[in-house]
Amino acid sequence: MTDSTTDPIRDGHVVSLQYILRNDEGVELDRSGPGDPLVYLHGASNIVPGLEEKLTGATKGATVRAVVPPERGYGPRVEGAVQRVPRSAFAPDAQIEEGMQVVGESDDGQALTFFVTEVAPETIVLDGNHPLAGETLHFECTVEDIREATDEERSHGHVHGPHGHG
Repeated sequence: MTDSTTDPIRDGHVVSLQYILRNDEGVELDRSGPGDPLVYLHGASNIVPGLEEKLTGATKGATVRAVVPPERGYGPRVEGAVQRVPRSAFAPDAQIEEGMQVVGESDDGQALTFFVTEVAPETIVLDGNHPLAGETLHFECTVEDIREATDEERSHGHVHGPHGHG
């Protein structure tokens, strides 16, 4: 594992940070846990673009506040991305629950992620929007650590765990 750096955050750095995410009303939507920071590869699109932009140039120990509009977060909400699908489109023994993600395929074979928003005996409502689409995101982050990414991490486009790929 590479050592910490005192360099400001730039592309190719692995960044560890604690964060709190709130919406416009100040309601907490998510947070990292104590001793369980978010660890990502800067410049590899591992986090929303608006937050990555605000973190660029920050140093270890810095607190960064970022207000990220939908266009730089999870995108605007697209109403046409919601669809009702017959329950029969899923395997009979599939355990489908509200809030879970399912992956489908477009007509041209591209993988599409949907979020289950309603489960009824005959239909499942799938939403192609991320649950935070259309939301302005308010992040408060504290940079815990910065290190150079390994060659393998850079080539794979994501951070590896302490024992390699993981």
